[in-house]
Amino acid sequence: MIGKLFDVFFGCWHNRFSFPMTVRAGVRRNSAAAVTGTYVVCLNCGKELSYDWKEMKIVGSPSPRRNRVQALATKEAA
Repeated sequence: MIGKLFDVFFGCWHNRFSFPMTVRAGVRRNSAAAVTGTYVVCLNCGKELSYDWKEMKIVGSPSPRRNRVQALATKEAA
């Protein structure tokens, strides 16, 4: 609980990513690549995030704070 609260205020925004990496068949996969077989790495904090190559986006929510900022931006634009 305290760790999540700390991440909300001081955590990484995950703004910069590596190029998507696909794990070959037969190779042991990390937890991020287990979902789609492809993952990206945040260049700021090193966290690995699942990536959907067909949709060209990160699977799941990388940061709750980032989603709130995007929601506010769309409300202000409307």
